Amino acid sequence: MDTTLTTVGKSQLPRIGIGTFGSDTYGAENVSDAVALALRAGYRLFDCASVYGNEDRIGQVFAEAIGEGVCRREDMFVISKVWNDMHGEGQVLRSIEKSLSDLGLGYVDAYFLHWPFPNYHAPGCGGDERNPDSVPFSTGRFMAAWRQIEEATDRGLARYAGMSNMTIPKLEAVLPLCRVRPALIEMELHPAFQQPGLFDYCVARGIQPVGFCPIGSPARPTRDRAPGDIVDTEMPEIVKIAEAHGIHPALVCLKWSAQRGALPIPFSVKEPQIIANLASVYEDPLTDEEMRAIGAADRDCRLVKGQVFLWEGARGWEDLWDLDGTIAGSAL
Repeated sequence: MDTTLTTVGKSQLPRIGIGTFGSDTYGAENVSDAVALALRAGYRLFDCASVYGNEDRIGQVFAEAIGEGVCRREDMFVISKVWNDMHGEGQVLRSIEKSLSDLGLGYVDAYFLHWPFPNYHAPGCGGDERNPDSVPFSTGRFMAAWRQIEEATDRGLARYAGMSNMTIPKLEAVLPLCRVRPALIEMELHPAFQQPGLFDYCVARGIQPVGFCPIGSPARPTRDRAPGDIVDTEMPEIVKIAEAHGIHPALVCLKWSAQRGALPIPFSVKEPQIIANLASVYEDPLTDEEMRAIGAADRDCRLVKGQVFLWEGARGWEDLWDLDGTIAGSAL
């Protein structure tokens, strides 16, 4: 199996990265320790974000690894993201500068708008909490923040630009306006939630999908849990394939994601899992028949519903995701 996933610009990306969002379970020290293990295991792609509250600790790990010759900076692909409360004039640039300072880097390889609106929640908030200042999506607000990401690429602070938690209607609204088009897009992707329409839309436009929650995020925050949620590693189709390969069902999810053409970013603090996750996408590939079986097993089960970002007057979390093909509550 090829050791690279795809080419983004002039960068050869690996088939898998490691996330650094510890949800509400792990602290900054746990996450940075996991990054240190991952670097020594051979990971070279790291998905970070300002809101995760651990970029300063991760920066120390990067510096130590580079200083000790574990890896070179040019062999790493580091992603960071601007949080929703920093979309205002000049704030996106201040956010990336803070992330670069915390990470100890002169540039990040990709910088993302974490969510497509300036709605935010307090750390550790409950699923029923709402910010009274939240607003629906606005093309104008989005593009004002995006122009700053474009400037960050102009200034060499980021090599590529990225979007996250988007929908096709939102992409249709903003892509024609972008001077610097997104090279990557993060979206929830796992066997129970495959988003084929959005996935294919992005691939057709040369935008590389990055899949979060690739094994269904069993450790996601309590606010993101709901009755009826599917557990990917318990899906009969996944279990059957795992038994055939003699591996844990989680590794089947990662193989499927990488072979489909996404870039999965699982998170773990356990060294055996970190090592197994990396190895899984480079060995013993799934058969075409197994890939088709997983493709047919889609349950359309979104786990990260995002209801904490809803604005006054929104009907429910569905309004965030434009399920009927229109942007709910949209303003210019």
